[in-house]
Amino acid sequence: MDDTGKEFSKAVESEELNWRLRVFDSLSYPTMIIKPDYTLVNANQKFLQLFGKHPEQIRGEKCYAFFYNKETPCPADECPVMQLLKTRQGQTFPWRKQGRWEDRVFSPILDDQGEVAYIIESIRDVTHVKMLEIELSGIKELISRVVHSSASAIVAADRKGNIQLMNRAARELLGVTDVYERTIYNAEQLYPPGKAKEIMGMLRNERMGGKGKLSGVPVTILDVFGQEIPVEMSAAIIYDDEDKESATMAIYNDLRKKLEIEKQLQETQKQLAQSEKMASLGQLAAGVAHEINNPLTGILMYASMMLEQLDPGSPQRQDIEFVIEDVNRCKEIVKSLLAYSRSTDFQRNIIDVNQLVEQSFRLARDQKVFRNIHIEKQLSDEMMRINVDSNKLSQVIINLVMNAADAMDGKGTLTVRTYLDKAAKEVYLAVSDTGCGIPDDHLSKIFDPFFSSKSRDKNTGLGLSIAYGIVEEHEGQIYVSHTGPEGTTFIVKLPQYIPEKDQGQT
Repeated sequence: MDDTGKEFSKAVESEELNWRLRVFDSLSYPTMIIKPDYTLVNANQKFLQLFGKHPEQIRGEKCYAFFYNKETPCPADECPVMQLLKTRQGQTFPWRKQGRWEDRVFSPILDDQGEVAYIIESIRDVTHVKMLEIELSGIKELISRVVHSSASAIVAADRKGNIQLMNRAARELLGVTDVYERTIYNAEQLYPPGKAKEIMGMLRNERMGGKGKLSGVPVTILDVFGQEIPVEMSAAIIYDDEDKESATMAIYNDLRKKLEIEKQLQETQKQLAQSEKMASLGQLAAGVAHEINNPLTGILMYASMMLEQLDPGSPQRQDIEFVIEDVNRCKEIVKSLLAYSRSTDFQRNIIDVNQLVEQSFRLARDQKVFRNIHIEKQLSDEMMRINVDSNKLSQVIINLVMNAADAMDGKGTLTVRTYLDKAAKEVYLAVSDTGCGIPDDHLSKIFDPFFSSKSRDKNTGLGLSIAYGIVEEHEGQIYVSHTGPEGTTFIVKLPQYIPEKDQGQT
């Protein structure tokens, strides 16, 4: 190559170098070039401005001395230059200094043999992005705390129904413990079969509460054991920016306590109405009984006199006997009416409820109806004293026992159980049979006077009414706790007797 060619080649190389330097200086990020031995070769204007240096102050410096004022290289696991030399791949190293966040990006410059000849490092200020991330993280943390501290159960699922969020209240409501962590994973499992699709249909129906919304809807959900839980549900579909369904969420409020309180209120109202009805009927019964008793006595006396005057073979004798039989039956009804309406002073005495049960069975034991009935007594060993008129309470127990025997047609198992609620200071007596149960339409009438499912010639229909009145006068309650095809259980609840010296002790 002649001199002209050499000069031209040098001019081209000079122009190319000048072009590369201009490109290097025009980079928008502070950038520097490092040798594999950590020596700084050059830096662009952005870098020099950032650190307030001149090129001469940069060249020849070691990167660890320039950035960290160290005399030896950084540890291998902390040095991105070492990692790059080892892998020949780019590295990103986050760095915080004086309230700024930076991403330091290291890229290899390879020679013709594929070895790392130089390393180019760019410094990118990501302070604004980091601040937004911190702010967003704080918002997410706040939302998470609000969701998980909510007293209402909250569940969110993706578009396929896979549950992505379940707050603490939801886990408690559904019984999701560590053991059952994976038991409920799809929203459909929260509902009885077909209910989830029905709810989604309601959510998509704008007439129900607006597009993708439901509020205050009573539904039944299932816990991990398959038990039904009545809840009030508010739900929503979550849409993305293109108005497509991306997720669903629901808030559940447990209604069990509310429903239980409502049930107790209804029972209280029913018992109050029953007490008022019984009081009114008691007054009426007393008046009717006294008015009827005298005419019945006259009829019985004259009929008996006629019967004595008739010959043994007289065809009228049987008619008179029928009259006397019916009059005696009417007198028994009047006697029951008087017992039902009477509110005399009690002959109270302190007695253990188990002793009262045994006393009542001795009075009723000789009844033929018990021949084929197995009697099982489950009497508590605890001291369960009550202050009652033992004769009247025996009447109640005998009535319940006889009714139980009748309900089994004289064949089955009759169970008498006693137990104590120490906290409430209440004594309980339960009488259970294995009969056919009480029909639903009879339950509200069983304590009504003259109501009976038995034939009129066997029962006046006043037994349970009288029992109800006696228990009420003892500040107690009598009720059916269970009835069905497998049998019926009556409960008598009475206040426990506690001597004055023991009152206030627990």
